[in-house]
Amino acid sequence: MRTGRKKRFKFSNIYSFKCGKGLFKDDHSQIGGPGFSRVVYCNEPDGLDASLRNYATNYVRTTKYTAATFLPKSLFEQFRRVANFYFLVTGILSFTSLAPYSAVSAIVPLIVVIGATMAKEGIEDWRRKQQDIEVNNRKVKVHEGGGKFKQTEWKNLKVGHIVKVEKDEFFPADLVLLSSSYEDAVCYVETMNLDGETNLKLKQALEVTSSLNEEDIKNFWAVVKCEDPNANLYSFVGSMEFEGQQHPLSPQQLLLRDSKLRNTDHIYGAVIFTGHDTKVIQNSTKPPSKRSKVEKKMDKIVYLLFGVLFLIAFFGSVYFGIVTKDDLDGQRKRWYLRPDDADIFFDPERAPIAAIYHFLTALLLYSYLIPISLYVSIEIVKVLQSIFINQDVLMYYEEADKPAHARTSNLNEELGQVDTILSDKTGTLTCNSMEFIKCSVAGTAYGSGVTEVEKAVAKRKGAPLTENGKDDNERPVDSPKKSSVKGFNFYDERIMNGNWVNEPRSDVIQKFFRLLAICHTAIPDIDENTGKVVYEAESPDEAAFVIAARELGFEFFKRTQKNVYVKELNLVSGKRVERSFELLNVLEFNSSRKRMSVIVRDEEGKLLLLCKGADSVMFERLAKNGREYEEQTREHVNEYADAGLRTLILAYRELNEEEYNVFDEKFSEAKNAVSADREALIDEVTEEIEKDLILLGATAVEDKLQQGVPECIDKLAQAGIKIWVLTGDKMETAINIGVLRQITEGKSQIAKSGSEAFALIIDGKSLAYALHDDIKKLFLELSIGCASVICCRSSPKQKALVTRLVKEGIKKTTLAIGDGANDVGMLQEADIGIGISGVEGMQAVMSSDIAIAQFRFLERLLLVHGHWCYRRISSMICYFFYKNVTFGFTLFLYEAYASFSGQPAYNDWFLSLYNVFFTSLPVIAMGVFDQDFPLLYQEGVQNVLFSWSRIIGWMLNGVASAIIIFFFCVRALNPQAFNNDGKIAEYQILGTTMYTCVVWVVNCQMALAISYFTLIQHIFIWGGIILWYIFLLAYGAMPLKVSTTAYKVFVESLAPTPSFYVVTVFVVISALVPYFVYKAVQMRFFPMYHGMIQWIRYEGRSEDPEYCNMVRQRSIRHNTVGFTARSLARTSPLQDGNKNQR
Repeated sequence: MRTGRKKRFKFSNIYSFKCGKGLFKDDHSQIGGPGFSRVVYCNEPDGLDASLRNYATNYVRTTKYTAATFLPKSLFEQFRRVANFYFLVTGILSFTSLAPYSAVSAIVPLIVVIGATMAKEGIEDWRRKQQDIEVNNRKVKVHEGGGKFKQTEWKNLKVGHIVKVEKDEFFPADLVLLSSSYEDAVCYVETMNLDGETNLKLKQALEVTSSLNEEDIKNFWAVVKCEDPNANLYSFVGSMEFEGQQHPLSPQQLLLRDSKLRNTDHIYGAVIFTGHDTKVIQNSTKPPSKRSKVEKKMDKIVYLLFGVLFLIAFFGSVYFGIVTKDDLDGQRKRWYLRPDDADIFFDPERAPIAAIYHFLTALLLYSYLIPISLYVSIEIVKVLQSIFINQDVLMYYEEADKPAHARTSNLNEELGQVDTILSDKTGTLTCNSMEFIKCSVAGTAYGSGVTEVEKAVAKRKGAPLTENGKDDNERPVDSPKKSSVKGFNFYDERIMNGNWVNEPRSDVIQKFFRLLAICHTAIPDIDENTGKVVYEAESPDEAAFVIAARELGFEFFKRTQKNVYVKELNLVSGKRVERSFELLNVLEFNSSRKRMSVIVRDEEGKLLLLCKGADSVMFERLAKNGREYEEQTREHVNEYADAGLRTLILAYRELNEEEYNVFDEKFSEAKNAVSADREALIDEVTEEIEKDLILLGATAVEDKLQQGVPECIDKLAQAGIKIWVLTGDKMETAINIGVLRQITEGKSQIAKSGSEAFALIIDGKSLAYALHDDIKKLFLELSIGCASVICCRSSPKQKALVTRLVKEGIKKTTLAIGDGANDVGMLQEADIGIGISGVEGMQAVMSSDIAIAQFRFLERLLLVHGHWCYRRISSMICYFFYKNVTFGFTLFLYEAYASFSGQPAYNDWFLSLYNVFFTSLPVIAMGVFDQDFPLLYQEGVQNVLFSWSRIIGWMLNGVASAIIIFFFCVRALNPQAFNNDGKIAEYQILGTTMYTCVVWVVNCQMALAISYFTLIQHIFIWGGIILWYIFLLAYGAMPLKVSTTAYKVFVESLAPTPSFYVVTVFVVISALVPYFVYKAVQMRFFPMYHGMIQWIRYEGRSEDPEYCNMVRQRSIRHNTVGFTARSLARTSPLQDGNKNQR
């Protein structure tokens, strides 16, 4: 740290390609052109030039609505739904004389339903508003002139302001770093809010502004010209004009909004992008807009009911027209309508027009076939289901303090219908927490650790292995089972504890581990608790290499702008000494280069290029005299790959001064180019120097499987789910020629094999051919026939294309799961995207539908929550349509009984409150609390519970219930006397009795359909019935003008009459008998999956493994993935013909 005026210093190339003095020449030509038109006047935010540009303010709004737009936008959203729009039209028509009921009774339920949904939207948006207020009112120090800084809210910042950000504060906007509290103008930044990474990033100011302090700021003035606002977090092209000179700007000088300043007292920065122009806001994405298959089918059912509604309205209107015309005859059966003096609605002389008016009246009357509260009830249920998912402690990862998070509730039931899972490997199936376990140096393999893959293979062969290749009983007493150092699981006495000096090629071993200690971009720090050196590295691999070098005697302990310091053993004196290496250039790793190099000068003045990279690019760069250990190293690398390890090749070369100077000049020109092709120029220059290397050896690190992954995969396989792995990792056996021929041969081989399980492995190059339009269908057919599919070396685009191919090809639900930015396309393409909130950042989570912390939680998410949500939503929707068909058809039957006169069977408010109060709460309770057995997951995959046959079956059940209720009530109550006074059952008595029977029947039907009772369900079901009687008493007690046909009907007519209770009991039992008989026959002779489980429990055979397997195996395929699942499938006593039995 330092205070006062800073001394100037020589700028180094350590931190990035892109740092350094600008050598513009013609390379700045893009600045000012399309996409590069932003001009910022630093320290003059209110100047004339700045005000003319009208840049965005720093106020951020993430809300969907404003106070002015909430009502119109929200109403528009609600009435986009066909059902809601239909009820709006019927509500408007209810104000006309066509309506068979009062306008108020039609409008109030619509207002309640729409109001409830709008209230939900409003509450959610209000929460977002509160978050916005908190962020916008955060404080930051801004330069107000004269070198003085004052506190102001973030929302007041403007482009061009100079701000002072202090330790552990968030950056309020996108800033260009001007200087910091460090002598060399560096600062440490935590970007967890941007990409989820906890490791610190190093940023460094331009040399020309590095000496700025509070006193200098008052006279500071510069013009920044740069790219326009965009979403790319990792690129920035610009220039700064300062003191008459142009200086290139790069991502190294850019501090992004919402990242945090760490390990640095303060920095000064110029505001470049504000508010919605900042990169983090440009990157913010709404949860993907996806709809479940159940919801899409539900829309079709609504359309079907609309069709039924129009059909019966048309039929009734035609019949009404004919009968009305017949009223002209002398018989005059409907004399009470006064056909000789009727209005337009019953005029025999204008029968066709009367029929048309009746058609409109019937559309209003039969609207109760459409459940008005269906959509809002489903939204409520899905939100409650999402809360259950979010608060499930069994999906809470305590180590990282991360619960499951459903970012959208639209796809809850889709989780119960997954047929194929497409998974990333690194960080998703594995921990992405690397451990250095083996290495090959000078053709000799070191490290006796056993990987999980090797253990699993040995276990299958019946010869279990343990650490160091020995059984626990044979292990020496002083042999440690496992290193306690995180990232280091290496054991080999030959090179540990300084014993490497006794090896035949100790000089190569020294160069090997020295390379690991120097060739990286890690930042050393001292752990205050232990006093040991710890490292902030850009990747887990790099951290493992530096830790391994330290544990084996080559400790990287200090980094300055120009030097790297390493403690190592002196071969001559035998003591540990500190060595300094001047760091001249860092040639960084990227996905196209697949390697990283540093150029250093050692204490003897030698120029060394140290390089590490993938075998696919490193072996071809070796010199003829540098291949001494190539054959052995290749052999070891292949062995490591077979054992599931990630490998890197290490090599070096000595440079002469002339060669280096030529390279350095070209490299400086390339890295200071301000143009879109700067990276290509840099790659071209580095290509020339990274050649003629001398091979040292190879490293092998293990990315262990996450806890519970094998068991989770096996459970998912037992549920009949197919698993694909799409990874960018190495595949040992390349399949890169003759793709079409191999696919064709593979299909025929699977066809011949019968029940054998096959795995398909394909690499990225082959995948490019397999995804061609003329081959992809064959590729999909082959893949479907295999137990598992592994796509190696696949690019992010290929992952997305494979996901699309599977989704569109199999026409079943696909789920993609990943944890990195390279998985985003795959997650968005799949029906369901699951993001793992791991160590590769938050891009995957931000693009996902549901986020979980560990792959093993997928088992509970799908087999428990997914299956339950599917069962609940499916049963809920079927029941919703059942109760509305029951109610609607009693209206139709009564109107038919009344010669289609448009007379409703029930009081206006009876009609209105049926869906809203008396029958809706039990359905919501079913959608939230009903349970069955997670073992029955295939019910969802095969869509057993929401098939058209089941939906139509429930509707027919409703029709049957309506017929029984109507005819039994009519025949029981007419024409004899209803009570002791000889009074007959009038219209209001018949209607109320029928309504009472409907409420009892639909609620008791719910009780029969529920699999898992809770206290809440009992309260809602029986409470709904009690609520009806309370309402009947209260509503009947109101004045006649209000209660109309319900005036004291219960107190005076129904309650004192025994026949009312007898009819109710008899009708309810009779209406439930058809369903009960159907379920009894089905349960005995054609049990569904859950029926078989109930039989197991009933017969006390839950402990009989053979009988239980008969049920489980119905959901397992012979070619499924998973050892246990395949074993079960092979031993299945069920015949193929029984597998699809319902």
